[in-house]
Amino acid sequence: MAKEDRGFASMDRAKQREIASKGGKAAHQKGTAHEWTSEEARDAGRKGGIASHRRRREQMGGTPEDESEQTESEPVMPDQNE
Repeated sequence: MAKEDRGFASMDRAKQREIASKGGKAAHQKGTAHEWTSEEARDAGRKGGIASHRRRREQMGGTPEDESEQTESEPVMPDQNE
């Protein structure tokens, strides 16, 4: 069996989605699934937006000085639930 024919990534998208869905449902039934708080979701969205804009700026030939225009983020506190 060739290496590229193994594993999750080599499956078609529909099969991957089916398997992932089963895992998510099982985790929720077991009670171990992660549920986002509004604060976690907000932080994730902010970080994604920053990364997306940074990539776009780099593709358009942005300079390192452009980085200084961003505001500094607040320090991330460790999750108390872990």
